[in-house]
This record gives sequence, structure tokens and C-alpha cells, in this order.
Amino acid sequence: MLLWRQFVMEWKLYGRDRAAMFWTFAFPVLMLLGFGVIFKGGDGPKLTVVWVPPAQMAAKDTALVKALGQFPITLKSLPAAEAEARWSKGETAVQVEAAGDGFRMKVNSYLVAQGQMTAQVVQQAFLISQSQLQGEPMPKLIPVSMESPGHAKSANYAAFLLPGLLGMNLMSMGLFAVGMVNVSYREKGKFRRLAVTPLPKWIFLLGQVLHRLTVTLIQTVFLLLVGRFVFGIVNEGSYLLLAAVMVLGTACFMAMGFALSSFAETSETYAAISNLLFFPMMFLSGVYFTLDAAPKWLQQAVIVLPLSPFLKALRAVFNDGSGLAAHGLGLGIVALWAVLGFGLAVKRFRWA
Repeated sequence: MLLWRQFVMEWKLYGRDRAAMFWTFAFPVLMLLGFGVIFKGGDGPKLTVVWVPPAQMAAKDTALVKALGQFPITLKSLPAAEAEARWSKGETAVQVEAAGDGFRMKVNSYLVAQGQMTAQVVQQAFLISQSQLQGEPMPKLIPVSMESPGHAKSANYAAFLLPGLLGMNLMSMGLFAVGMVNVSYREKGKFRRLAVTPLPKWIFLLGQVLHRLTVTLIQTVFLLLVGRFVFGIVNEGSYLLLAAVMVLGTACFMAMGFALSSFAETSETYAAISNLLFFPMMFLSGVYFTLDAAPKWLQQAVIVLPLSPFLKALRAVFNDGSGLAAHGLGLGIVALWAVLGFGLAVKRFRWA
């Protein structure tokens, strides 16, 4: 009975903070809707080549334009003055123009990721055009299919994003809804007042844990429903495995929140401490995008942070319908963070 009353009290206190309710439930849904609609095709950035034709098209120019037509790119043919105006505005990733007996290609250093991809396509088209000019037949390109590591052929970016948002929600809940609240309670003297009441400590702490678990459950259901009915995203794997990964992640990030809260006396101090973990994990763990273009050492380094292996396992189950055998090391890292965080939280917890 005491535990139930404490659980209800946690929800009543939580419900008074409208801003917290919005950021917890509405904001992740809006993020999924926004990014999911913007990148609905899942094809990444459209590759565009600006072509500046010479005054008189030669055979090499015609061959290059024809070869570029084989690739999934947009070819914009613009006069030199208009092409230069577009380049000056930073709107062009790659520009190709005739130069003597060959060609000249410029890549925008501000759009280097898209520009390098496009430049590679132009180079391949150039080689094909040279083969044509030498009398060889037009070669056929190898068919390409977009597949995930589990061979799912969905190119929907929202399917990639949804598990990322689930992971970020768990991290936010643990570091802020758990850690920040406990620091605030201690800072305002609520812990000292609770310490002299008949309420057992374990009831108070367990009430918080159960409240956060129900919040996580509601968040997850909301996102899964939006993903299902708006984008047609379904869980490709076992719901039991999905639940197991989610429970492990919840335990890990809650333990981290409890542990970090023991190192701060004020909310301002806690915000600084928690952000040291929150922002690197949010940007480097694959919530919104992969790190395939990042240096190899960085890709390997972020594995030691719990969000990265957690998301890999979550996507493996949710998007690819695979098991967890290949993610034993990653899940072990998540579990280690959970055990260390919980042990540190218990050792350092105090009412005053």
C-alpha cells in the first residue's frame, strides 16, 4: 500500500510540470514526425552536378553527359554566368565544365560529404565516356539495392530514427528525470524532511524507479504507434528480445542518473556534469545518423559509451529481426555501466 501511494504521488508531482510532460512525450513524437517526413525517401542527399557546356559541344562532352545519365543524379546544365552565381551562393556541391581537351571539376569545400560522393560518380561517368569514345559498347552498371545489416530492404529513414529516439529518451530520462530530480530534492531539503518520516527509504526509491519505468513504457508505446500508423514501421523481431534490451537500457541509464546525482550539490552543477555524458552520447552514438564517415578511432571509441552498443542491439532486433548473439560484447558494456552506476549510487546515496 505504501509503495502504491508513493507511486501515485510521483505521478502527481510529475503531472504538475507541463513542460516536462511535453519534452517527455510530445517532443520525441514531433521529432519522429518531422525528420521522418523530411527524409521519407531515405535516399540521403540528392546528388546534383552542375554542367557548364562549352559554346560548341564536342564528342567528349556529349559522351560524358550521356554517361552521367546512367547514374541516379540530377544534371543541371547552366550557362557560365548563372553557374558562377549559383556557386557563389554555396548552392552547388560539384561543378563540371569543359577545359581544353578535357574537363575541370570543382567540389564545394562546405558541402564536402555530398561533394565527394558526387565527384566519385562523375569520375566513373568520365571513365565510361572514355570507353565509348574508343569504340567500346556502353557498359552496364551493377544493380544496387539498399539493405540494412539484417538484409531488410526498407529505405525509410524513420525506421532508422525510431530506435535512436527510443534510446535517447531512455538516456534523457535517466540523466535528467532521475538525476536532476534527486539533486533538486536534496538541494531543496526534501530528502532531509523525508528522512525523519516513517516512509522507508526503499519505498521512496522504488516508487521513483517504478514511475520512471511506466514513463518509459508510455514513451515507447507512443513512438511505436506513430511509427506503425504514420510510416508503416513494424518491429521485425521478437517483442521479448525488444523488451529485454529496453529493460537493460532503462536500468543502465537510471543507474547512471542516480550515480551522477551523488556528485552534485546543486542543479547547476549537475547540469554541467550530466551534459559531459549526454552530448557526446547524443551526437556520437548514432541517434540521428551513422558515424561511417568519422575516423576509425572515433567509431571504436564511442563503443565504450553505453548508448552506442545499446542502439546497435536495439536496431538489430527492431529493424532486422535478428537475435542478440552478435551483440553480446556491446550488451555486456551496457550491463557493466548499469552495475557500476548502481553500485556507485548505493555507496554514495545520502539523504542530506
